[in-house]
Order: sequence, then structure tokens, then C-alpha cells
Amino acid sequence: MEIPYVVTPRKDTGLFNSKIAIWLFLASEVMLFGGFFSAYVFLRLGADYPWPERTLPVLPGLINTFVLIGSSVTVVFAWASLKLRNWRMFQLFMGITVFCALIFMALKGIEYSVKFHHQALRLKDYTVIEGHLGYEKELDHNGNKVEENLIFIEASKLTFNTRRFEKLWVEEVLTQAGHHDSKIVLSADITAVTKEGLPAEVIAKAGEPLSVDLLRRIEKTRLAAASHNSGYRTAALREEWVKAHAANPGKKDWQIASGVNIDVAALAPKLLTEVSTVAFNVEPPAKLDFHPRDIKEADGQSRLRDDTVVDGKLLDSPMVFHYVDAIDFQHLVMKAEEKGIDPDLAIENSWLIKNSPFAKEAWEWHQGEVAKLKAELAPKGLVPTHKELYRIGWKDFAKKGEQQHGIKLSTVDALKEEFMGPNYDARNPHGEDAHAEGGHTKETFPHFSVPREQIGFAAKFSPAWNTYYAIYFTITGLHGLHVIGGALVLSYYLFFGRKMYLSNPEWLANRVEIGGLFWHFVDLVWIFVFPILYLM
Repeated sequence: MEIPYVVTPRKDTGLFNSKIAIWLFLASEVMLFGGFFSAYVFLRLGADYPWPERTLPVLPGLINTFVLIGSSVTVVFAWASLKLRNWRMFQLFMGITVFCALIFMALKGIEYSVKFHHQALRLKDYTVIEGHLGYEKELDHNGNKVEENLIFIEASKLTFNTRRFEKLWVEEVLTQAGHHDSKIVLSADITAVTKEGLPAEVIAKAGEPLSVDLLRRIEKTRLAAASHNSGYRTAALREEWVKAHAANPGKKDWQIASGVNIDVAALAPKLLTEVSTVAFNVEPPAKLDFHPRDIKEADGQSRLRDDTVVDGKLLDSPMVFHYVDAIDFQHLVMKAEEKGIDPDLAIENSWLIKNSPFAKEAWEWHQGEVAKLKAELAPKGLVPTHKELYRIGWKDFAKKGEQQHGIKLSTVDALKEEFMGPNYDARNPHGEDAHAEGGHTKETFPHFSVPREQIGFAAKFSPAWNTYYAIYFTITGLHGLHVIGGALVLSYYLFFGRKMYLSNPEWLANRVEIGGLFWHFVDLVWIFVFPILYLM
């Protein structure tokens, strides 16, 4: 059976089937992306923090814009080549289109990589520091282990959850305790009723050393008890429902649910003991380290992601930046203005300015640059933006390094920075060259440590950092999926369309036209994305 209107258009609409379908699909896509763009506008206007402006690298986004526009032209040429029955030219133009899609995704991948390797930190006074963290447990130049960006706790007690303890973490704390000649032993006997009708028995004795096997043995007992108890609880609950229905004829379940309860006291003699937590003492207390992503730290009692509780003193655990490449006072200034405090005074009294000679020097240099900018803009009736007044970005740091210490990169390296971010190694002198007279650093991007107690919030440049990046990754990620999907369809026509071309070239031309319409839509979305996210 031949499907009608695949090649020839319908008489009532003048369109063939697939073109009607693609227009309906694109209408739904317009509603989808239109909703995203509208949400962006409303969230930006109602933001309770300084909205990032011109934060993304413009050059890669600009290149990607021209890449997609060029690919929209070549996909039309590919369709025209099929109409002219020129297979070779179709291959050429469609190949260029697919290659443009690869370039677009490669540049987008580089952009994402830079974001996910960049750390942002908001202090409790709302100063924002950005840069590159030192690696957790790395080696220094002499091959010695340097512990950085870890959470250190002088642990005296560990309480494990038998439902979800992590084997690797158990082994890690045992290894660390061993390095400090400490033992982790059971703090008290674990007793449990393991058989119905019999008294409780000791299933683990106090002083027994921590091991994965011990936790699994206790877990096995808990699972057996849970399985046994669930049968009695289910039967008792079923009986209560029967009684409730008999006492409330004609009523719905939701109307009588609040009165259906199990008599726990009557059921207790039949139930076995479910041991859910097991406590161990660390003798003597030992210094343990944890990755920040794995623990919610607090002085006195911290908690791992597997619900293991660590009792002990929180030790000094600073967040160490190997390179600080931006200092942003915009949020601090906004909060100061809300309280009626002079912005410059708030900055001068901020923790960063008081504790970092480099930050103080950079701020004083920045004020000089702002004064120059004000003088340039005044004849035009303009004033610096909030960002220009209170943010020192990596390009500002680079300019400072060039002015004060003559640290300048070649044109090629400077162009590379537009794609990959600042070149820390090239802009930071090492050894004796890193220090100027008077002990001041020559480093463009300094090494800096922030005490944990000063940290309000920390994250990579990911959706977790703020609403702007959440929208950025949502819109560009969804658009990237459209690029990948469209490129796969066009690639199919390029690499597997020869047979269709030989049997019915007009059918292939129609399919390429439909793919081209989708590709134009992908290009159109990016034309909106680029100015909204990259330029505004």
C-alpha cells in the first residue's frame, strides 16, 4: 500500500504530509522555547541578587552564531542540489552542514568544560570570589602529599546507618585511623531479638573492631527482622481496615484512613529487633578527612551522605584557591545599600579586603581604573555600570599584571584565552620572579585560602551556583540536544540516502527540506539565545 501525499502535495493545503507535520512540531517548539525566554526575562527582572551581565565568552558564541547561519545556507544548497539531481553537490553541502554542527558542539563543549572547572565562592558578607581550586590530595613540587580543600574532623565517634552505609567510606576511615594508630571499636553491646518468642541476645560485643563484615552481619539481622515484622504489620493493618469498613459502611477509604492504626503495643511481643544504627568509638580520637561533596560539616557533629554521623571537633579546613581570577563586590554593595551603608565603606570593611593584601591592592588599582572610566564617559553623559564599578574580572587582573609587572601574552595566547579562560601558568611568575620588592606578589592570579567559617555558599559555575546559570545550562543544553538530533537526521540523509535518491529522488528532496526547516528553527533559537545570554 502506497502512502498518499508523500511526494505530491495535497490539493486542499498545497503541502505534502511531512511538511504539515514539521510545521505542527515547530509550533510546539516555539511554545517551549518561548516559555524559557519569557521565564528568563521575569526571573532577571525579579532577581534578588546582581544578575550576571556579559559573563559568557562572546567570541565562541559569536563564532557559533556564524557557524549555524552558514549551516542554514548550506542545507538549502543541499536541498537545491537534490532538486537539480546533482548528488555530488548534495554530498558536499550536506557534509559542510554536518561539519558545522560538529564545530558548534565542540565549542559548546569547551565552554561547558571551563564552567565546570571554575569555582565560585560567596562569603558570608556576600563578597564573591572566583577562581581555580587546588586539587584534593595533590603532590607538591617535591613530591610530598598536600592535603587541600578537604574537611578535617578530629573524630571521636562514628555512627553508621545499617540501611545505607557506603563500603568504600568504611574502608577509608579505617585506613585513616590506622595511620594515626587509632582503633575504631563498637561502643556498646548490640542486643536484638532474633527469634520470635525468645529473649534478646548479643549479636555484637562492645570493643569489637569496625569492619565491613561486622556492619553487613548486623545489616543481615536487620533485614531478616524487617522481613519478619512486615508480615505481622501487613496482617494487622489489613485487619484494622476490615474493622474500619465494617464500622463505617458506605464511606470511602480516604474518609476513614485517619482512624486506621495498628495497635503497636499488642504487636510488639511478636516483632524482632531492627537495628538501624551502630555506634563506634575512635580510640584515641583521630584526624579524618572527607571530601566537601561527601559531608555536611559542623563543629560537634557532621553527617556524611550515607547518613553516617561523625562526632568530633571540626578542624581548620580552608578552601584553597590556587588561582583567584575574579573578585565581585556587587552583591555586598546591594546588601549594603539596602541597609543604608555607604558601598565603599562596606567594601573597605569586608573580610577579603581586611585579610588579603592582594585584594586590597587590586581594589585600589580598580578604583583608579574606574576614575579613568568615569572621566571618559562624563562628556557623553554616561556613567559606569554596576558591574564596572564593583567587579574585578580576570581581564582586569590581566591588565593590572601588564601595567604593573609587564606580564603580557602573545596575540595567539590572548586569543586562546577567549576560548579556554585565563592562562594561569603563563601569567603567573614562579620562584623568585613571583615576588616584587617589598614582598608584594607579582602573580596576576594569586594563591589564596578562605576559612570555612567565612564561606556562605560555594559551587562550580553550574546550575547550583545561581538562577542565571540554571537557565543558561537548561536553554543551551536543550538547544544542544536539538543540534545533535538535527545533525543525526541530516547525517542519515548524507550517508544512507543514496538508495532513496536512486529509487525516488523527489522523496529524498522532500525529506531534506523537512530536515532543513528544523535546522532553520535551531538556528533561529540560537539567534535569540546569543544576545540574551551572551551580550545583555
